[in-house]
Amino acid sequence: MKKIEAIIKPFKLDAVKEALNNLGVQGMTVTEVKGFGRQKGHTELYRSSEYAVDFIPKLMIEIIVPDSIEEEAVRVIEETAKTGEIGDGKIFVSTIKDAVRIRTGQKGESAIT
Repeated sequence: MKKIEAIIKPFKLDAVKEALNNLGVQGMTVTEVKGFGRQKGHTELYRSSEYAVDFIPKLMIEIIVPDSIEEEAVRVIEETAKTGEIGDGKIFVSTIKDAVRIRTGQKGESAIT
């Protein structure tokens, strides 16, 4: 099993969610996050005063998928979340040793499907 964490622009969430659902991903966790990479933040104007926004608001999607659809899930997220502009985000993939469905006690891939 693989854990895929994707940091994306907030307005891309619905498209990414729909694309992953079409792939068969049954669940996801979405968290509002703030951060910066190459963007390094930006300045904004508020009531005639300029101020720096060091951390850009993003969303982090976390999904656990069977190894068999890992590459397809990453591809779908990348293609759906891409705008071609700086700040599109990142995708991280890590290995999951085990999963347990608390309600039933199912373990491994049966716990995530």
